[in-house]
Amino acid sequence: MQIHHNKYTMRLEDLPLDVGYASEKVSVKGEDNSYHVIGGQNGKTQLIISLPFMDDEILEELQAIEKELPNGGMYEVSASLIFAHPLQNKPDLKRFELFYDEKEEFSDFYGTRLSGEPCGGELTKALILISKDGAIFYDEFVKELSEKFNLSTLLRKIFAAQTCYTGKGCHS
Repeated sequence: MQIHHNKYTMRLEDLPLDVGYASEKVSVKGEDNSYHVIGGQNGKTQLIISLPFMDDEILEELQAIEKELPNGGMYEVSASLIFAHPLQNKPDLKRFELFYDEKEEFSDFYGTRLSGEPCGGELTKALILISKDGAIFYDEFVKELSEKFNLSTLLRKIFAAQTCYTGKGCHS
């Protein structure tokens, strides 16, 4: 998959996991320097957003997403931001946990690592929605890094992911 930024064309090193597939549990480093597990089945709806960098436009977009995320109760969504490397300045976001793909597990399993200039080795701008049963319910990989995520579609998919889950599995 080709990803564009300004006049540059990059590509993803691996194929992303497809919607419907089981998500992978991966270990990522938190701001507290300890490792945390994201992905896989944990009984919660998970929103994971990977980014190659943070700028004012992306921060505004994340603030808009954060404002619309269900908070509390049975429809709460855990939200994670993941970068390949630590950021100089932490973005002012209350709902997102900030992680770094130090062991490169996330980029290997989810196919988000970019190759080519100018962002080679960084993670592409992508979002992955994981349902309570651990399946990839929705994803969005932007083709141009300046593109915004489709917030209305994301919110519909979050609602659908939460309301279709029965907790009984598919063989009950």
